[in-house]
Amino acid sequence: MIQKFKQNIRPGCTDMWNAFMVDGAEFVYGSDMPICPCTADCIPIKLISYVEAKHLCKLHLKNNPDYHLDAFVHFYIDDQKFDGPQSGIWYKPHKALEVIRHFSGAITPDFSTNADFPDPIKRYNTFRMRAFGRWLSENGIHVINNVRWGTEETWEYCFDGIPYNSIVAVGTVASGIHRLENRPDFEKGLFKMVELLKPHIILVYGSANYECFKALSSMGIHIVSFTSDTNLAFSVKKGGE
Repeated sequence: MIQKFKQNIRPGCTDMWNAFMVDGAEFVYGSDMPICPCTADCIPIKLISYVEAKHLCKLHLKNNPDYHLDAFVHFYIDDQKFDGPQSGIWYKPHKALEVIRHFSGAITPDFSTNADFPDPIKRYNTFRMRAFGRWLSENGIHVINNVRWGTEETWEYCFDGIPYNSIVAVGTVASGIHRLENRPDFEKGLFKMVELLKPHIILVYGSANYECFKALSSMGIHIVSFTSDTNLAFSVKKGGE
């Protein structure tokens, strides 16, 4: 079941919670997660971090206001690099939008939902992923939903608000999948996501060289892996030894 939201702010009041991002949005009944459409219709050629995107804009926009790079902006970086009261995307969303406009699209933010976080924070950060992504799409940005889950109790809401049979993205760099003790939780969540959302393409930021992704590929799901900045740095270091 879906319900709609209409923003209603009293005159003189300030929108402290970015309600404008979900003005007119449809919500999933029960979890109240806003529905974030996937507005990208093709696989990105390249992914770059929000930090790199800001750097490129600072470097090029002064001499070329029409600067554009055929890449999708991602947020698979430490939260402190894109979230916070000074210059974070949630607190300065219009500044973030002006950066993202110079690229082909964006993966919705990867606000952390770590297993040791209190449940309200994990829900709030999931809400912010969908709300920010929906707002970007309303402003003409090609958007692909980032999917992030934790242990089984997060399945109640962490897949809500993402369209069926769309392109989705996941990050493996900070997922802990490289540790054998963490792998079962990641794999179970991944297969649950596929069961519920039935994506036809899964973008993987980081290594997809795991049996779970091979199994999904054998099911006909297109798995597209993008090498992470961490792996690139490690490869360069190793090559120089």
